[in-house]
Amino acid sequence: MYKILRKKSLNPTVTQMEIEAPLVAKKAKPGQFIILRVDADGERIPLTVAGTNAEEGSVKIIFQIVGATTEKLNHKQQGEFLQDFVGPLGVPTKTEGIKKVCIIGGGVGCAIAMPVAQAFQKLGADVTSIIGFRDKNLVILEDEFTACSNRMFLMTDDGSYGRHGNVTVPLKEMLEAGEKFDMIIAIGPLVMMKFVVLAAKPFGVPVTVSMNPIMIDGTGMCGGCRLTLNQDGKKVTKFACVDGPDFDGYEVDFDEAMSRGRMYADFERHAYEETCNLFKKA
Repeated sequence: MYKILRKKSLNPTVTQMEIEAPLVAKKAKPGQFIILRVDADGERIPLTVAGTNAEEGSVKIIFQIVGATTEKLNHKQQGEFLQDFVGPLGVPTKTEGIKKVCIIGGGVGCAIAMPVAQAFQKLGADVTSIIGFRDKNLVILEDEFTACSNRMFLMTDDGSYGRHGNVTVPLKEMLEAGEKFDMIIAIGPLVMMKFVVLAAKPFGVPVTVSMNPIMIDGTGMCGGCRLTLNQDGKKVTKFACVDGPDFDGYEVDFDEAMSRGRMYADFERHAYEETCNLFKKA
């Protein structure tokens, strides 16, 4: 059992928790993830490690309340326990040789992007961060990104806070002005990452994307997290849990990934509604 040390609401749909998991805290690196179960009958869900405190033995997770399991997780309170908390899983984000990086986070994907930006800052890299949200009410981690970035752009789709527009607006402005980056790292909704790749392609800047498809066991055995990559004109199957979650953005078949991501939308919505009704009755 894994104790919830702290719980904090970041916005109406996003929650941050710090979990007592000393072995995970000791080993986890930026870009890796854990798989948890809320209770003995719960499903496994992957969540990226949003920070660690090795001395305290705690791991920070940030999640959006979108389905039945995240709804159950959000009803857990400080001092209560989670059934399972397994990790770290996946391949850490590569940082070697990168001196100038642009980190792009969209929505709750900013929770994944933040520790990556912090890691590059600690290594002495020049960090430009672009974070985007639908509106002012959904903004998270603004202060954290400001603290670990040489430059930081905050975008909202409706212009209610920061700059008006999506994350590709400042990216295109910088690239068109001749700005050079060793790497662009994009983390967020699939459609956002797809358009970041399209924006960067004319300039030949390497783009890494973080993929978070349907995942069950986290070991590559179930095949649920498979992705199609286009490598040298050939289609290659990879698994996000063991080969990723980071991939070359130019190789990812985003259209297929988005189609697979929608497969269980109706089922998940039904499960979410049932869970909400159970809490209301309780």
